[in-house]
Amino acid sequence: MKHSRLFEFREFLNLKSFAAVLIAGPTASGKSARAVSLAREHHGIVINADSMQVYRDLAILSARPNPVDEGGAPHLLFGHIGAERNYSVGQWLVDARWALEEALRMGRMPIFVGGTGMYFKALIQGLSAIPAVPSEIRDRVRDQSDGVAPEELHARLQALDPETAARLRPTDPQRIIRALEIFAATGQPLAHFQGVREKPLLDATRCRALFVAPEKVELNQRIDGRFDQMMRDGALEEAARLMARGLDPALPAMRAVGVPGLIDFLRETCTLEAAVERGKRDSRQYAKRQFTFARTQLPEFEWVAPEF
Repeated sequence: MKHSRLFEFREFLNLKSFAAVLIAGPTASGKSARAVSLAREHHGIVINADSMQVYRDLAILSARPNPVDEGGAPHLLFGHIGAERNYSVGQWLVDARWALEEALRMGRMPIFVGGTGMYFKALIQGLSAIPAVPSEIRDRVRDQSDGVAPEELHARLQALDPETAARLRPTDPQRIIRALEIFAATGQPLAHFQGVREKPLLDATRCRALFVAPEKVELNQRIDGRFDQMMRDGALEEAARLMARGLDPALPAMRAVGVPGLIDFLRETCTLEAAVERGKRDSRQYAKRQFTFARTQLPEFEWVAPEF
């Protein structure tokens, strides 16, 4: 893997020329620690751009910063959403606009950090102008999808909107259901609306955008080590609390890396060793998808080496 040059904080001495700093990267790449150090040195505020760290129910399994990790720097949009919510990119953009206004009010440099490429893409490229789905249609589609296997939902979408179905994994019920809602509300495929974008919140040319890109072997070792640490910190108990809530398994929080395997163990359908190995494997596969997304969808980002 080729990096540009090592990212060093002295490169940011003239941060006043930037509207914001964006730090993306795969899981376990050390990007959060960078954001905190930068915020402390340059009067910044850390803003979450990770779709799982928004959930207050996933403090451990999302590796959400705790007060010690925050290192005295102010943080926004961490743990402010309940697991019962199906939080979307559009909703995050609304919250991100508020966070930017807060940073301006406080006179602090906004530093967005996270592993969700879609959040960063929407932030600097704009969100597709997809019509709002009426609540009655959304409820009807979700009722019809409740308890249906993701593969069957994908087949339904394939029959209605083959172009969108071809872009989605059959194991991704959240996005499949979203595409079904759009078709039910408009009679048009989701792809019909994705070419038109709303104005982005931030101008990419006025941001310093970095993607932290560790080497594969080193990253995989960090992923495995971090999952072991999560288990020591109480990941199993966190999964048990989620399971006890009886939430829809298709909700994003219920599908967070590590959660399905640990719930399977709690239901006695697999061993703890198998659940942990599944969590590590899913984390590695997620990291691979994060690299792919950044490579193909985030051309504005400069790839940099980690500072472990």
